[in-house]
Amino acid sequence: MASVPSLASTVHQRVADALSAALPEAGTADPLLRRSDRADFQANGILALAKKAKANPRELAADVVGGLPANDVIKEIEVSGPGFLNITVADRAITETLAARAADERLGVPYAENPGTTVIDYAQPNVAKEMHVGHLRSAVIGDAMVQILEFAGEKVVRRHHIGDWGTQFGMLIQYLIEHPHELDHEGGKEVSGEEAMSSLNRIYKAARVLFDSDEDFKDRARRRVVDLQAGDKETLALWQRFVDESKIYFYSVFSKLDMEIRDPDVVGESGYNDMLEETCRILEESGVAVRSEGALCVFFDDVKGPDGNPVPLIVKKSNGGYGYAATDLSAIRDRVRNLGADTLVYVVDARQALHFKMVFETARRAGWLNDQVKAVQLAFGTVLGKDGKPFKTREGETVRLVDLLDEAVERAAAVVREKAQDLTEEEIAERAAQVGIGAIKYADLSTSASRDYKFDLDQMVSLNGDTSVYLQYAYARIQSILRKAGDAEPAPHPELGLAPAERALGLHLDQFAEVLSEVASSHEPHKLAAYLYQLASHYTSFYADCPVLKAETPETVENRLFLCDLTARTLHQGMALLGIRTPERL
Repeated sequence: MASVPSLASTVHQRVADALSAALPEAGTADPLLRRSDRADFQANGILALAKKAKANPRELAADVVGGLPANDVIKEIEVSGPGFLNITVADRAITETLAARAADERLGVPYAENPGTTVIDYAQPNVAKEMHVGHLRSAVIGDAMVQILEFAGEKVVRRHHIGDWGTQFGMLIQYLIEHPHELDHEGGKEVSGEEAMSSLNRIYKAARVLFDSDEDFKDRARRRVVDLQAGDKETLALWQRFVDESKIYFYSVFSKLDMEIRDPDVVGESGYNDMLEETCRILEESGVAVRSEGALCVFFDDVKGPDGNPVPLIVKKSNGGYGYAATDLSAIRDRVRNLGADTLVYVVDARQALHFKMVFETARRAGWLNDQVKAVQLAFGTVLGKDGKPFKTREGETVRLVDLLDEAVERAAAVVREKAQDLTEEEIAERAAQVGIGAIKYADLSTSASRDYKFDLDQMVSLNGDTSVYLQYAYARIQSILRKAGDAEPAPHPELGLAPAERALGLHLDQFAEVLSEVASSHEPHKLAAYLYQLASHYTSFYADCPVLKAETPETVENRLFLCDLTARTLHQGMALLGIRTPERL
């Protein structure tokens, strides 16, 4: 089905055509149309155009009004002030446009005109380490962007750049060689994520104690790092056991977060080992990187340390070891050359902004990024506690992600149980997971990614205010009305006039496609969250002002059921793109 042009774009086109006719020398002129509280829309562009053409703005505005087609989308238009146009659309146009949206399973949302391939690098936990609250945002924001871009028709390649390489593995592998049964699963049976993590924690602590207290063990562990980097078969096989055990744990956490993580998408630091030497060679031969005090470095005019000296990006250390930069640059080469990416999105903590700025600039100098292939860091802020300081436990430890998710589900269970009329215990548990995890995701996604946000579970699972629970209840309430409707079916009636609350809801529903298009191109999922919250608020006003099942005529009942149904479908689709479930009953 073809996409449905929004009323805003139709009105924009009508006014632009009338403007071009009234002022041919302006060519294709932008009337600067926006939503207004004085009318449905206001066009502010005439002033600047009149100034440029040395014309009288009010006269030009009157000519534009005279040039608009009659009995069309626009019901009335008035010239106000020095040449602003206040435009009200016809009720019929609102209902007909919404009917066209409702007839399409994508709600009239078009596919992107020139879809490309985007690689999204997100959810990057570390092998043999517990996931903490700091891992939450990368996973939640990245997953939402994957859904939104795929819905827009983009080809999306997911990449989880897990920390699975480095010197700490020498210590872990050496310990496992000397205590060979520490990672065994009794009777070969599967273990839970929690059990896998507790084995890894135990080994890590024990290995660390030995490493710090026993010089001989420390030497053996360091030699083991050399074996690992040289690709020794036995060492790699033991390394793989740590990776596999960690994946059992990662996948259990992502499953709690109601996220799909697929094995082929997990390409850790180790995945680029074979490319590191070649990456360094290309950078050195092309003069992008130079030797400085034995290390291979890239310098930048605008990156200087506190002492005023340039701070380079170190690609290869003077001892021959590779830094993160070598891995990140190799990953860019791989993603552009082998995966055919034209956009690379890195969902990474804002504190790494300088590193990525230098990496991207280096890749541009090397020709791997250019006008056709761009890289962006979708930088996110820190999760803070209620006190506004970085989120820690009472003991000052970082908060385990699993504990946080479990507590959110527990809080949500209390809210669901309080409201539940006819839900079984099993249904309450299922809804609690959907409400609790939804609450955490929404709190994260409704804040602009680059800002820090306060993690306050009481606020997150509140039924009032800008929370996912408020949206989920709006959806469930509509489903309840649709179930009670009996024989009355949702059906649009363009011949009916609309009450103010119906118009406000209808005009907002019509903006869904435009909001999604903006969110996909600017990588700002918080704008979708804001749109959905406003949609639920408009629906709440409509529900208060306009009786649905008890409306005066059967046609009005059907038309209001139609508005209810389209609101529910838009909420459901929008929430799904944020990775949040919408239960049918709450």
